[in-house]
Amino acid sequence: MYDYYLGGKTNYAVDREAAQAVKRVFPAVEVGARANRAYMHRMGRYLARQGVSQYIDMGTGIPTAPNLHQVVQELTPQASVVYTDNDPIVLVYADELLDGTPEGTTCYVDADVTQPGKVLEAIEATGAIDFGRPVALTLHALLHFVTDDQDPYTIVRRLMHPLASGSCLSLTHCTGDFEPEAWAAIAATYRQRGTPIQVRTRTEVLRFFDGLQLVEPGLVVAHRWQPEPGSGPSLVTDSQVSLYAGVGRKP
Repeated sequence: MYDYYLGGKTNYAVDREAAQAVKRVFPAVEVGARANRAYMHRMGRYLARQGVSQYIDMGTGIPTAPNLHQVVQELTPQASVVYTDNDPIVLVYADELLDGTPEGTTCYVDADVTQPGKVLEAIEATGAIDFGRPVALTLHALLHFVTDDQDPYTIVRRLMHPLASGSCLSLTHCTGDFEPEAWAAIAATYRQRGTPIQVRTRTEVLRFFDGLQLVEPGLVVAHRWQPEPGSGPSLVTDSQVSLYAGVGRKP
């Protein structure tokens, strides 16, 4: 569905039908998807310029160029990027995530974010990440698919725990703060198709950064995070985007 929102070609009839049902409820959903993608590009460039050269991208989804490794390796050719997902369709297209620079490393791990211990073991087994140096953990448009009964806050804490001082958490998260009725209907649409979704308030999203130091401008609607000319949709409203974004640094 996300690929469809972005105008991609790697989607199926059932995805398009579900995505169109969401669009009928919230026509701006594609704006949020583009804002999310543009945020990822800005975040990647920002952290690369800050000297971060290791990235773990959780819930990667269908590859859509430029992918994270292409963004960061353009500035830091030796950067290492590990992608993770547990969607068999993503695995089919994972080769598109492995075309990094000769100096850098890119790899894909089949793992489920709701099992953080197994995820970390699988990542460590690749040898691509040195946990003694700072790592950027990215959870983009993922945590709203982790409901409260799956304890998402503990999952994030466990994923961040082994990461060295100076590591960063970057996340984006859908919210119903601006259009509560529309997002309640969107959540119902996803649930009816077998995919539970839980949008959260800004206060609830902010909890994921407990113990971390937020990078300016803090937790904001995605298009407001360090905006750049030509990066993402312009002249949009917070309600159209309905997606919080932020980066927190581990002391």
